[in-house]
Amino acid sequence: MTLEEELKRYQPWNEQEERDRAELLRRLRGGEGLYTRDNAAGHLTASAWVVSPDRRQVLMAYHNIYDSWSWLGGHADGDRDLLAVAEREVREESGLTAVRPVSPRIYSVEILTVDGHEKRGAYVSSHLHLNVTYLLEADPTAPVRRKPDENRAVAWFGLEEAVAASSEPWFRERVYKKLNAKLALFPPEGAL
Repeated sequence: MTLEEELKRYQPWNEQEERDRAELLRRLRGGEGLYTRDNAAGHLTASAWVVSPDRRQVLMAYHNIYDSWSWLGGHADGDRDLLAVAEREVREESGLTAVRPVSPRIYSVEILTVDGHEKRGAYVSSHLHLNVTYLLEADPTAPVRRKPDENRAVAWFGLEEAVAASSEPWFRERVYKKLNAKLALFPPEGAL
């Protein structure tokens, strides 16, 4: 299934998701090259809300560029399978080897602003991340490690603690709280 087809099927959680989904669909239908960073104004990214099997903890990384605890994820860089991108980024950024999707479907959508910054000695202009988020699950007792060129630390937090750990108000209020609220739709196995 193409990303456009997935987004058409996706049921937005709130007005932010409805508007962002509409903009993602508009850009995809318009034929913009969104799968690579060649589109300097905006490109596709995939993020992961990585939770423990009991849905009580979430994995966060202390991101070097944003100087904040945040979810894990990264650029599509040509890969059209954004779930695979999210899984790969979690493994690369956290050192986890066993991570699995709770569902193969899109968990959330966001259009994120990225301020200009230095990365690997080069300036990156301000741009948009056209982001698709997936809900992934991992064992919180499995070893994690940081990825020095991207993050300073990786750690598990309680759900509310994860939100509070972020120093980015928009992410706390508009993204992380929403991702936690949506967990009610995906109870732990055996909890029903």
